[in-house]
Amino acid sequence: MTDLSNAYPTHDPAWVQQMHADHYLQSWLKQGGKPRVIAGASGSWFWDTGGKRYLDFQSQLVNANLGHQHPKIVQAIKDQADKLCYIGPAMGSDVRSELAAIMNEITPANITSTFFTTGGAAANETAIRLARHYTGRTKIIARYRSYHGATGGSLSLTGDPRHHLTRADMPGVVRMLDPYVYRLPTGHSDPANCPVAQGGPHLEELLMYENPNTVAAVILETVVGTNGIIVPPDGYLQSIKETCEKYGILLIADEVMAGFGRTGKWFAVDHWGVQPDIITSAKGINSGYVPLGTMSVSTNLHDWLRNTPLPGGLTYAGHPLACASGVAAIRAMQEEGTLAHATAMGEIMRSELHKLAGKHPSIGDIRGLGMFNGIELVKDRETKDPLVPFAAKGDDAKPMSDMMGYAMDQGLYLSFFSNVIRLTPPLNISEEDLMTGLERLDRTLDIADRAIEG
Repeated sequence: MTDLSNAYPTHDPAWVQQMHADHYLQSWLKQGGKPRVIAGASGSWFWDTGGKRYLDFQSQLVNANLGHQHPKIVQAIKDQADKLCYIGPAMGSDVRSELAAIMNEITPANITSTFFTTGGAAANETAIRLARHYTGRTKIIARYRSYHGATGGSLSLTGDPRHHLTRADMPGVVRMLDPYVYRLPTGHSDPANCPVAQGGPHLEELLMYENPNTVAAVILETVVGTNGIIVPPDGYLQSIKETCEKYGILLIADEVMAGFGRTGKWFAVDHWGVQPDIITSAKGINSGYVPLGTMSVSTNLHDWLRNTPLPGGLTYAGHPLACASGVAAIRAMQEEGTLAHATAMGEIMRSELHKLAGKHPSIGDIRGLGMFNGIELVKDRETKDPLVPFAAKGDDAKPMSDMMGYAMDQGLYLSFFSNVIRLTPPLNISEEDLMTGLERLDRTLDIADRAIEG
């Protein structure tokens, strides 16, 4: 038998890149690329094997809420590994029960119990299955500007253009428009008079066509993440919830990105006092250190499940290592005042972004809550003509991709969707690092300005 213990030169970045290109399948991309090889990370920074440092203004996939290598989370994983690496979901586990109890504490008052998954997609899959099982109905209403995951059902719910890449064709999905205040539907200029921005009136019209007795649930990202950081106007979520209650439809709040302090509250629904029937989340629950997601349900659903089996399960549901990391992350956020810090840093960020808008005519809109922010880039502020088309690719997206490349060269990690740059640093970023990132963003936006001048 070949001894593989020292067979691979993993210390060689070129070898790592080549193996990545030849043998690793990377999500959502054509294969064969050779990425930067990351050697380490700490706090809001990571660095490559050449020693170049990058300020993580994206929190990786908007999941490293407490930054990289937070010592309390790392230690909790080590301690749990020494104690018990794995035990099945039907067995009792101290950290699993502790995390379930903590979730009961921090979720809205009507939410009392949680099913643990391996991520947001699995949480959403379980949520829609439960909604259909509970109501006996089949249709799910989801929005166009949404991302709910890459599994079969969750991708069918997703409105993001990536669902066109695959046969995401689960039956029963109905689309509704988004409360995109910067770009209201044709003929509307005031959110107060727009049925889509109001929420309930738009949903009522859809239900008239679809028959409310066939609709099991409405699923929505409380604050839209990947598809443009869209914050709903005040009253929107309340109106949606009231309409759902009127027809016996469940409201599922997808807080995979928005949850666990990203908006300055434990969950974004807390900004409006809305109590959904189901909350799904993942990412920030443990900063992504171990795969973990949640589906948390109301007392009504939990009581119903006492006499009806939960329609779903995972080998790794409530994995002890994942639960230990979740407990440690939430406790760290409580001890370190992370929610208040995220709120304060978010206010500073938006204030500085408005200053940048005075310098950069390409900035059309600034929006966000807490450390969940975005800037929308336009060719003309009056017409709101976007800098690049919706879901632009290749040459059509060149100004945006040029900015991402320049920023990375400057040591600033950013991402974008269409004409929106997402700004989602770790919640515990220092003010000094925040200002460093905004200074680099300032230089990056010159590229957008030149594109509209050209």
